Amino acid sequence: MDAHAPSQRILSRRDLLKWSGVGLATAATAPLVTSPAHGQTPKRGGTLSLRLWDPPHFDPHLTISYKTHIVYSFTHSRLLKHKAGPTVAPGTFPIEGDLAESWTQPNETTFVFKLRKGVRWQNRPPVNGRELTAEDVVYSVDRFRTVTGNANAYMLLSVDKVEALDKYTVKFTLKEPYVWFLDMLANSHAVAIIPKECVEKFGDLKKPESVVGSGPWMLENYRPNVGYTFVRNPNYFVTGQPYIDRIEVAVDEDNASRMAAFIAGKYDLGWEYQGVIARTDWLQMKDTLKQRRPHLQTVEYPNAVMQHISMRTDKAPFSDVRVRRAMSMAINRQGIIDAVYEGVGVLNPPVPAALKDWSVPMDQLGEGAQYYKFDPARAKKLLAEAGYPNGFSASIDWATYGSPIVVDTAQLVVKYLKDVGIDAKLNQKEYGAYISTTFYGKFDSMGFGPQTGFQEPDNFLFGQYYPGELKNQSHINDPVVADMLVRQRRTSDIAKRREVIHEIQRHLVKQQYYVQLASAIQIAVWEGALKNYGPNVSYDYGGRLQAAWLDR
Repeated sequence: MDAHAPSQRILSRRDLLKWSGVGLATAATAPLVTSPAHGQTPKRGGTLSLRLWDPPHFDPHLTISYKTHIVYSFTHSRLLKHKAGPTVAPGTFPIEGDLAESWTQPNETTFVFKLRKGVRWQNRPPVNGRELTAEDVVYSVDRFRTVTGNANAYMLLSVDKVEALDKYTVKFTLKEPYVWFLDMLANSHAVAIIPKECVEKFGDLKKPESVVGSGPWMLENYRPNVGYTFVRNPNYFVTGQPYIDRIEVAVDEDNASRMAAFIAGKYDLGWEYQGVIARTDWLQMKDTLKQRRPHLQTVEYPNAVMQHISMRTDKAPFSDVRVRRAMSMAINRQGIIDAVYEGVGVLNPPVPAALKDWSVPMDQLGEGAQYYKFDPARAKKLLAEAGYPNGFSASIDWATYGSPIVVDTAQLVVKYLKDVGIDAKLNQKEYGAYISTTFYGKFDSMGFGPQTGFQEPDNFLFGQYYPGELKNQSHINDPVVADMLVRQRRTSDIAKRREVIHEIQRHLVKQQYYVQLASAIQIAVWEGALKNYGPNVSYDYGGRLQAAWLDR
């Protein structure tokens, strides 16, 4: 390796392309960058610079937006969290305590959590550093479950009641067994523990002044559409952490500007979602970066975020399965991988290939595998059989997400559909409007965009396919899949649960309620001076940086 080249560890191109054909085989065990922090003593201080996004507002229970949930990963705690660091392979999510010191499960429907004692809220009004107790957990969980407009409320649909047994003990009673319960509590866009005083003072948590948590950093200032700053919480409950004193966040939606800023050393992580850099941009900058930033670290892994086409399956023409299958066969997925991902990507069934333990391998899809094949001639035949020999006109609501990848993919989707007679016009929406409408299935014809990169299959399946759920974008009402979705939630045996989840995916690929597209094998990039850091596929930026430090 070039002595000045960024340090990296990747799998062979042959392996990466193999995943595209037969499903992901080894993502969770892919080689990691050797931790540069091994054997070193953490160093306190410094400022980390990031490029993130401008949140639509700051209430995590009233928006599905990752732009808000990322902020909360820095400022707030949860009962449980996912382990982070260079020893955790991307795509794996071991659970550990956050506010919970320990927990037990006396029976299938009861969980009891013991809280850390002496945890204090950040010393800011209106909470002013008081102790965090079991009542705060009860309040946060109940608001998450009951506040109108929380599209993530289904994550705790199984909860019957949550009680404070004493100042430091919380008891959850479930209506029925729910095998993903601990995973949901650890999820970085679920139950952040919030103080009641903030909701009472502000009415909701939309204002930046309401962002008062018990997490490692505090929100010092917010400059709309420009950036915001986090500063170290001096009273954080993990002794000595966080090590980084200050995190400066810039908002920049211009890709050329972001590239120039990164080359100049402005950002310590890649500027795309999860701290990655699009392969096209990386290849363009790589030679320059060898000279300008020779100590960069990289690791490659499949992205759990996938883009898909949603549609109004509750009305014509999308109520006809032949139309949906035709749309799927009209899309050249490998063509999109070649054009947008520089030829390196993975195909996705309904659970993305990145979750290798749960995604059904592409060569085991059964009858539905044929609808992933690019076959425009057969697509036209299916449309004719459905009564649309000349195709039809439609609209696609979407947002750019400030990403050239999303823009390029959308243009290709329109082209491929037009080639089989479906004249789909793109209806671009501002991000906030898109999230509050299209993402919740409020559109006339079709929607298009990236879907949340969850850490387990239940979130990919239940919210998007169960009747009546807010994130059921395609308005699906399929009793067969609804029954299986409930069944997998009650199956404690992991092997049997995997069989059910594979069965669900085989059923769904025959129905094509969504047209799932490929995901990139993405390149996570970070400054070599950032020690004890490891990337992963989640919103939990704060969790990944909590025990990291800067050596510069």
